[in-house]
Amino acid sequence: MKKLRAILLVAVVGIITVGLAACGQSSSKKSNSSERQTLNLSTTAPLDTIDVSKSTGYGQTGNTFESFYRLGKNGQPTAGLAQSAKKSKDGKTWTFTLRNAKWSNGDKITAQDFVYSWRRTLNPKTKSTYAYLFSGIKNADKVNAGKLPPSAVGIKATDDKTVVVQLEKPIAYFKVLMAYPLFGPQSQKAVQKYGKKYGTKSQYMVYSGPFKIEGWNGTGNKWQFVKNNQYWDKSVVKLKKINYTVVASPTTGLELYQQGKLDLTPLSNQQIKNYKRNKEFKQYPYSLVSFLEYNFKDESKTKQKVMSNRNIRTAISLTVDRKQLTKKVLGDGSATPTGFVASKLASDPKTGVDFAKQQAVPNTVDHNEKLAKQYWEKGLKQVGVKKVSLSILASSDDPTTSPVTQYLKAQLEKVLPGFDLNIRNVPGQVATQDALKGDFDIYLSGWGADFNDPISFLQIPESGTAYNYGKYRNATYDKLINRAQNQDANNTDKRWDDLVQAAKLFNKDQGMTPLYQQVTSYLQKSSLKGVIHNTAGTQWSYKYAYMK
Repeated sequence: MKKLRAILLVAVVGIITVGLAACGQSSSKKSNSSERQTLNLSTTAPLDTIDVSKSTGYGQTGNTFESFYRLGKNGQPTAGLAQSAKKSKDGKTWTFTLRNAKWSNGDKITAQDFVYSWRRTLNPKTKSTYAYLFSGIKNADKVNAGKLPPSAVGIKATDDKTVVVQLEKPIAYFKVLMAYPLFGPQSQKAVQKYGKKYGTKSQYMVYSGPFKIEGWNGTGNKWQFVKNNQYWDKSVVKLKKINYTVVASPTTGLELYQQGKLDLTPLSNQQIKNYKRNKEFKQYPYSLVSFLEYNFKDESKTKQKVMSNRNIRTAISLTVDRKQLTKKVLGDGSATPTGFVASKLASDPKTGVDFAKQQAVPNTVDHNEKLAKQYWEKGLKQVGVKKVSLSILASSDDPTTSPVTQYLKAQLEKVLPGFDLNIRNVPGQVATQDALKGDFDIYLSGWGADFNDPISFLQIPESGTAYNYGKYRNATYDKLINRAQNQDANNTDKRWDDLVQAAKLFNKDQGMTPLYQQVTSYLQKSSLKGVIHNTAGTQWSYKYAYMK
């Protein structure tokens, strides 16, 4: 897992907007079809790299690089570079047969391109920030740790069109994972040809997806996605070009939208209030949940006892009025969570019911001040104190931090007698470093799923995981997650039940207290059609997008 608040709310919110902010070029009646199929997209920040192995997000580049699959509607994997796939009965061997596909330069995409790509990404010299997603693939962790050579990774090409992947154990979400561009091919020929220049400019790259990048020089504020005429499914791609320009503020974005130069633009909190009844107002949820992380190993023994008391944690959660927080404090359309796992992330394989609905536990994330006081008083007696003074650590880089921490301070101190909350808003890098060191009482954190499966969230609270900053530990929880990941990994229904039980246990325990789920609001022209949005992974796909 790799997306805590310092990374996600600062960097990935930018990526989300980057991958999303689509803008359309207004066309006259005299314009021909080709001209009408040009979009102008805004982004909040320049691209940092287009190197698949080194990327820190695929909000944009998921449209230029493709793997065995690509994400379709509702987070479901759909046709990509694999024409077919077979899974062994034990779920540990996957065999992919590639379709006749070409790179943007006309070279054939072969099975060896996948092998080379995986080995390159996992090579510790590459320093891939997403290499952890390969965990569970044979020898991937050992290779990335430098304990085995890249050739030991469990992937091989038996011929030009056949890729065989060996897993250390069944991975229930493996097919969804294989829709992530990170697992796609890379051309060894291109890497060797361009050397250190590879991925530093648009011309030093070859592309496997529906679009290729042009005009990106590594630092500029403008570039284009151009239809890739070598793409295997080019006949369905209607857009001829997507022009990207960095637009720093929602105010500027709105002005461009009103001038007819954008087809979709993100809205600020104030803008949402003015435009939420507009017919072009749209909201898109993300699998990003903001939550409070408690330090169960606080240096202060008294604070450690306070944080370790479930009644106190439950009191804090019940004190928070999440409707007020999302509607008035944030005012950005964010949603109230049912628990730790985001809504619209994954559905029950048998019933289709949202996991978020199944994980819900009464009196855990509700707003009930009377009950909160009861839990609070009971907790204080158990700890043996009458007053509690804690500090909350948060990243000041995120514009939502200050209003959220101010709200928490006011609300908690008003409802819970003897509670004093000190705010410590610091730069994102400092916040992350302090969290890693365990230098906090409560940490305003957050997580966004990399793929559409509850485990993307539920791995975080496991004992010993890198992003379990507060050192939460529950033996029963660990057992349930372990069973889902191992014993029941190849049994879809049993695995799902394990995860639901684990989520309910964690929500009841309030090991971390969820506050809100991000929902971003936009104005979108009715002429923009066919855009696919998902809550996780490569969230935006323009493969089928067009201007009507």
